[in-house]
Amino acid sequence: MPSKLEELKAKAQARRNALAANLGLDSAAQLTEALHSKSERKKLLDDKNELENKTKSEKKIKSEKSEKTKKSDEYTDSSTFLKGTNSNNPHNDYCQNFIDTGQYPANYIRDVSIEKRFAEYPKLNDLIEKKNKSITESYCPPTYLNADLRTFNLQNLKCQFDSIIIDAPLEEYKNTATNEDYWNWDDIKKLDIESIAAPRSFVFLWCGSTDGLDYGRQCLQKWGFRRCEDICWIKTNFNKARPKTLQPNGIFYRVKEHCLMGIRGTVRRSIDGDFIHSNIDIDLLIDEEREIGKDLKPKEIFHIVERFCQGKRRLHLFGRDASIRPGWLTVGPNISNSNFSPSAYQSHFKDGHLIKVSEEIERLRPKSPPLKRSKPNLTNKR
Repeated sequence: MPSKLEELKAKAQARRNALAANLGLDSAAQLTEALHSKSERKKLLDDKNELENKTKSEKKIKSEKSEKTKKSDEYTDSSTFLKGTNSNNPHNDYCQNFIDTGQYPANYIRDVSIEKRFAEYPKLNDLIEKKNKSITESYCPPTYLNADLRTFNLQNLKCQFDSIIIDAPLEEYKNTATNEDYWNWDDIKKLDIESIAAPRSFVFLWCGSTDGLDYGRQCLQKWGFRRCEDICWIKTNFNKARPKTLQPNGIFYRVKEHCLMGIRGTVRRSIDGDFIHSNIDIDLLIDEEREIGKDLKPKEIFHIVERFCQGKRRLHLFGRDASIRPGWLTVGPNISNSNFSPSAYQSHFKDGHLIKVSEEIERLRPKSPPLKRSKPNLTNKR
């Protein structure tokens, strides 16, 4: 006899056959599709298509990952590092921006020109204008001398100087400059700067961006100067952004140079206002990077020296024709001509070697407070 389960299955199949016959279907197998509504059938079809698309997308992602793995050593851009951001330069990341565009971070520093730098400080701006006028009126004519500084005796200048700028053609500049005679630091140290520096004087030594900072200090010490400041030239490259390729044998770009400032003698800001005017300029030079073959330093270094030191006897060693300027004696092997005469040069300082300061400049210029002297300890003696 058939079991109870088989009887139930037979009755269910009979009902399905009877329902299919009533609906005009060929077989009971078509009941599922016929009984679903239009919306239900559409949902089933969408689910089926979504599943197929998801499978295709997963296969595509897997294939892309395998291709990236093969090309992991090929860098194209920084999109990997900028996921989730709305900018090619998120969070002021100028280092990453340099990798992408070749623009130096210093390109984005605002108000770097002297005209804009102190626009919000009218008193200081007025002071600079008056000082520049006073300095210009005290200029001696441009003086220059062609001399090989390896053999020239600096004592033949027969003058002591208040400010000396030294811009030697360092071996570090071989990749960017076109000099034929490069100097190492042992040669620079042999310069007889101590014999031509006044008892109160300053030296400004350009020392590059590598080991020159240490060797430059040694030179200052040998010449009898104490390092008192480090003026830094931050370079921009508006005119020619560098490509993404790195420099040969390097992983970083050098975008700055240093100028060490040394002081000789006893000079105090609070009491030596006849010789120095401090707190006027900043210790940064922001200027365009020079093209290969042109190694001139920013002209602003001359303005900083002139506004700082009131001494009119100014010397520029290793100067070029392009750096000859009023108020300075320029000496170097790259000077094409000479007009220097010791007696004629010294005649410009018969009335003194210091710039006369007007009352208006003295009133405007920043001053350091005088040093407080400790009071003597008065105790009653028993």
